[in-house]
Parts: sequence; C-alpha cells; structure tokens
Amino acid sequence: MDDPGTFARYATWLAGLREPDSPRPANYVPSTVRWMADGDEYLGQISVRHELTELLLTWGGHIGYSVRPSARRRGIATAALRMILPTCAELGIDPVLVTCDPDNVGSRRAIEGNGGVYEDTRSGKRRYWVPANVGAPTVADTPA
Repeated sequence: MDDPGTFARYATWLAGLREPDSPRPANYVPSTVRWMADGDEYLGQISVRHELTELLLTWGGHIGYSVRPSARRRGIATAALRMILPTCAELGIDPVLVTCDPDNVGSRRAIEGNGGVYEDTRSGKRRYWVPANVGAPTVADTPA
C-alpha cells in the first residue's frame, strides 16, 4: 500500500463492493466499507454487508469492524457503529445483526452501547440485534 496507484486501485475496489453486480470473491455479498480515522491517522474500518448468507446469519452478521490495537479502548468502535446505522436503515436493514466473540468485552460494550439486544450464542459468536433507526419516530410516536 506504499504505492499510491496500488492504494487507489484498492480503494476503488472497496467502493465498488457496494454494487450488486461488482466482481467480488466467492461467498462475498455486496457491502459498504468505511474507514475510521482521526485526521490522517487510520484507526480501523467498519463494513455493512447488504445481505446475509447462511454463514453470515449464524456467524458474521451485517456488520464487521476492526480497530487497530493502538487505537482500542477509546470508544472508536462504539462511535463507528453508531455512525453506520443510518446507512443500514437506508439499505433497508433494520434491525442489524452484529456478532462478537464471547470474550471480546470491548465489542460487546460497543454493540450494547448502541442498543444491541442479545439473542443467543451460535458457533462461538454472541449474536445481537441492533435497531438501525434509533431516534426515528415509531408508530407509537406518530400523532394520530
């Protein structure tokens, strides 16, 4: 990634993953990828998978994120998850399935901090459903 041309091709490929007919590796689904940064400092990335395969329904969920080790424990994953939820709503994904390892306390806090409701543990992953339209009016909030 030291070469600007290589980086540009990679960024273009990532951006293209959101298109349903874009070329992608086998078993990949359309996805939207966002980078987490503080100025010029790369902190991590978060991805929204637009659909779920059987494996993603059990193990991976709609959202995947990673924060580089030197940037952890600063609330970055919590903020990134909060900021990507409107994208999920725009894609018609609500609620959003987010999973984590049982021993990943930081990820559990990020998910629960965004309203994630624990459903169960499958194949070694804790599964949570997170509302995408947090703060959006509900039927009960709509005046008659």
